[in-house]
Amino acid sequence: MKKRTSARRRAPIDYALFGAAMALLFIGVVMVYSASAIYAEKSLGRPLYFFQRQLIWAVVSIFAMGAMSRLDYNRLREWVMPIFAVTCLTLAAALFFPSVAGAKRWIRLGPIGLQPAEFAKLTSILFLAAYLDKKHSKLGGFLQGIALPIAVVGVMLVLIGMEPDLGTPALMFTVAVLMLFVAGARVKALFGALALAAPIVAEELWRKPYRRARLLSFLHPFENIKGAGYQLSQSILAVGSGGWTGKGFGASKLKLLYLPTPHTDFIFPVVCEELGLLGAAAILALYATILIRGIRIARAAPNLFGTLLASGICFSIVLQAFFNIAMSIGLLPTKGIPLPFFSYGGSSLLSTMIGVGVLLNISRQTRAESLK
Repeated sequence: MKKRTSARRRAPIDYALFGAAMALLFIGVVMVYSASAIYAEKSLGRPLYFFQRQLIWAVVSIFAMGAMSRLDYNRLREWVMPIFAVTCLTLAAALFFPSVAGAKRWIRLGPIGLQPAEFAKLTSILFLAAYLDKKHSKLGGFLQGIALPIAVVGVMLVLIGMEPDLGTPALMFTVAVLMLFVAGARVKALFGALALAAPIVAEELWRKPYRRARLLSFLHPFENIKGAGYQLSQSILAVGSGGWTGKGFGASKLKLLYLPTPHTDFIFPVVCEELGLLGAAAILALYATILIRGIRIARAAPNLFGTLLASGICFSIVLQAFFNIAMSIGLLPTKGIPLPFFSYGGSSLLSTMIGVGVLLNISRQTRAESLK
């Protein structure tokens, strides 16, 4: 009995994961200052406006991460349905608030703006982890193993799509498929689900004129450099101009109003221009650390719920980073997906750090030998 207890003793937190997350958070806040200062000065007369707000959200997010790292992740099972209901209500409520840049994605509470779709990512992961753990023996059947969990998550995807937003639902659907694969769902059934989703995505891409323009500009970014291809072409030029070591902190030309809001979804080109290929590679290495440590935590989790929860959070953070970076260098069509830890926005930062906190909690409840 003594040996069994020691084998499952509470491990210290995963310091590699913690260090990577904190490093990305620190660099991200600094880069928000660099990318936003000129825009904030020109538009608001306050160069520190976005930096100060991001710094406040960073402090709040650190406390949230700490709280989640101490909360037993198994207790989250009890709150799955209430969390799901609140998430759906807030997603629906956002549709009744005034639109910002043509999209109804935010709930305004005085000076604070919350983006429910960012928290819906965590909600979908939590629901799938709890459902697939409970119904693990049913994964062989298409209805209960694939169709039902995808349909439940699909409620949130539809609400987010109505904002309109296509990037976040695509990310959430991809993470859901990966979680189903980790849980042991049949590969043929997963390909069937992907085949059913493909026409929907294609129709959504072609139905909206601005999405068609983005798709065409992705295929030929420099053909309409003053029109639909302007944003992507400027981004690609900025990435290439950074060279190996970059132009130096604060020396980016892209942020000199060549892009309307360089501190949001297109902050990575600013990073590349100022820090160069070596700086960008270091940031990618930090994301790779989160991926590697997250997978190890998932493999060493004491139960299937922990494995699926850790996998989903890890996949969500890293895939979101991949989508954003690929978008900004022309490997994927441009879409409004923030870069985790970097893009300006409190909701994105808070939800990411909450996810890191859950990962740290799972790492503390694994066999210490498994994480070496």
